[in-house]
Amino acid sequence: MAAPRVVIIGAGVVGAALADELSALGWVDVTVVEQGGLPRPGGSSSHAPGLVFQTNAAKVMTGFARYTVDKLTRLGCFSTVGSLEVATSEARLADLHRRHGWLTAWGGDGQVLDPAECLRRHSLLGPVLGGLHVPGDGLADSVGAVEAQLARARERGVRVLDHHEVLDIRVAGERVRGVVTSRGELPADLVVCCAGIWGPRIARMVGVNLPLTPLAHQFGWTGPLRALADQQAVRPILRHQDADLYVRERFDRIGVGYYGHRPMPVAADDIGRGPTPSVLPFTAVDFEPGWAAAQDLLPALREAKVEEGMNGLFSFTTDNMPLLGPSAAVDGFWLAEAVWVTHSAGVARAVAEWLVDGHCSSFDLHECDVNRFEPHQLAPDYVLARDCQNYIEVYDVIHPLQPMEKPRPLRTTPFYARQRELDASFLEYAGWERPQWFGANARLLAGRDIPTPNDWAAHYWSPIVGAEALATRETVALYDMTTLKRVEVTGPGAAAYLQWLTTGNVDRAVGTVTYCLLLDVDGGIRSDITVARLGPREFQVGINGPLDVDWFARHLPADGSVTVRDTTAGTCCVGVWGPRARDLVQSLTADDFSNEGFRYFRARRAYLGTVPVTALRLSYVGELGYELYTTADLGLKLWDTLWSAGQSLGVVAGGRGAFASLRLEKGYRLFGTDMTYEHDPYEAGLGFAVKLDKGDFLGREALLARKDPARRLTCLTLADIVMGKEPVYAGDDCVGHITSAAYGYTVGTGIAYAWLPAELATPGQSVDIGYFDRRIPATVTAEPLFDPRMERLRG
Repeated sequence: MAAPRVVIIGAGVVGAALADELSALGWVDVTVVEQGGLPRPGGSSSHAPGLVFQTNAAKVMTGFARYTVDKLTRLGCFSTVGSLEVATSEARLADLHRRHGWLTAWGGDGQVLDPAECLRRHSLLGPVLGGLHVPGDGLADSVGAVEAQLARARERGVRVLDHHEVLDIRVAGERVRGVVTSRGELPADLVVCCAGIWGPRIARMVGVNLPLTPLAHQFGWTGPLRALADQQAVRPILRHQDADLYVRERFDRIGVGYYGHRPMPVAADDIGRGPTPSVLPFTAVDFEPGWAAAQDLLPALREAKVEEGMNGLFSFTTDNMPLLGPSAAVDGFWLAEAVWVTHSAGVARAVAEWLVDGHCSSFDLHECDVNRFEPHQLAPDYVLARDCQNYIEVYDVIHPLQPMEKPRPLRTTPFYARQRELDASFLEYAGWERPQWFGANARLLAGRDIPTPNDWAAHYWSPIVGAEALATRETVALYDMTTLKRVEVTGPGAAAYLQWLTTGNVDRAVGTVTYCLLLDVDGGIRSDITVARLGPREFQVGINGPLDVDWFARHLPADGSVTVRDTTAGTCCVGVWGPRARDLVQSLTADDFSNEGFRYFRARRAYLGTVPVTALRLSYVGELGYELYTTADLGLKLWDTLWSAGQSLGVVAGGRGAFASLRLEKGYRLFGTDMTYEHDPYEAGLGFAVKLDKGDFLGREALLARKDPARRLTCLTLADIVMGKEPVYAGDDCVGHITSAAYGYTVGTGIAYAWLPAELATPGQSVDIGYFDRRIPATVTAEPLFDPRMERLRG
């Protein structure tokens, strides 16, 4: 089969890299169109300051950066001068240790230096408390990278057309057919938008609302400095995040970038034409605080002035991640947007693999997929507000649990009013207001000794979290599970469709519930789901988010025999869990909720009082109980009915903090945190959810070819609490990283799950967790820690 005709829109550093990567994989019927002139097309690549810092909280972003550094070094477009992130406050120094942990966990090399060593590395520095040094960071020549990668692509047969403005994208039969330019139309089977700051304008041509905002960012060059006379740029690039600064050298001049000014958003349609339309006039008054801070950081700057300055446009998104992959709106329209020079070649490699092979084997892209957003997250007002806030916070120390502050509240469950009456402390998840604990439960602290975590872990925490967890184990608790996304799968082909798409045997009797996985063609985990069969042609499927909805939609049979409908917004769910859960629910219905009448992992429809519910007997906290679903209009009545009937049983409301503790005591995995696309079921400890004997299913062939796991998701116990993403050491060697962590209030120990080499995943094995600037001893422990015989769940 011939390779498709591909048109890449944009010949900046991303488009150029994609043309190179695609042609290297054998796709040469590729045309790159660019509205500007080459090699400086006029977008962000033309003015990018070129500083490459590889350290990132997201593993995939560090991977993109590492690939980019390696490739641009081979192309002669990268200068490895190293980087130094400095601290002038104790809080920032602590955060540099945390960042060093990320770098180490993701396979990078660096170290936190003392003040003297910082000065030795960068002789112009003023007083600092320390710094994170990464020797492999440095300076990228973005324009040179465009030239070099386009030259390689041209040699393989790729066409590159500059001065071709894209006027429209032709669509027929819900599929792209061509790109209309100012110099004619180009036929296309696939169109990839690499237009950068113009991305929203291009995407609208096919009806796609792109959550991207171009924002102006200040950068200035000094005149010549005596301190740099006749020297090359041999000092490391600098980042002073407490002052929103980064600094680089260029021969005898210093460049300063500043994020501390007011956000300056620009609509994509308002970006002008000309040689450098992405460069706006420098606003000196906005730069003054940054310049003063730069002079404090580098006292030699006090003899200098800013001689050149610009407000250059860069892309920001609502979650600070790229926008990659195929659009759900139009077949054949792909995106590689919101990508800075730092990650450009890595992103191009990922998208090229995705296009050619149907999946990406080099990187886990679940955080980057353009289809990850909920509908409200695409609203223009939301996008603008979040992108501007992300600009403000670009260098802030962000706690893992820190919620967005604005705009809130956006999404509330039917139980919100009652949760507020119980003095809930809310965090935010996908726009939902989600209780972390309830102030009304402070009474549960009497007589309990709840361990206090370390300072960092104590953010967004209360001892009430522990009390709620223990109360769940002792009596019964109501948990708001509405935010667990769900879809309805119906139609004559529904059973066969789900049987092919999942690892479990879901074509069973009405009333059965199956825990299973979605796999990609390579056997990697796309999601974990629960499938409840409610009728011969009707299934309710609990999923993890919009990407699952997109996955289901992309695999629908063409004959129309299956319908998938997202029912989350119109329904709600209460988890009723604890040893008195059956007593509570049975008191409200004539249906038989006994162990014999309603077995574990079964589903039924019933009435609780006057409320019709779909009840699933399963639990994410490892206790007897049920997920109770009803329509949103009856949600408040369901809560009130359960709450009133539960008073004599000691019912409490439970928050997300208790939920996290309880699930880890039971060893339940969380997709996107504990396992992602890069993991297979066996190494993730989910082999039980794979039914190889049921017949063929998506990913089965790849699983059959998999060998014994070289790594395993492993339970660790420790005397402290960590937060996730920390490196794990065996001796001096980093051997893995933490995924989820919490304190287990029932089992009385800290719990962390980690990816470790298989040979270390043996109960009793000792390891250390790198937590800020210290090592915490941990022990590999058999799982689950709580109720290993499943007596509580099945009783």
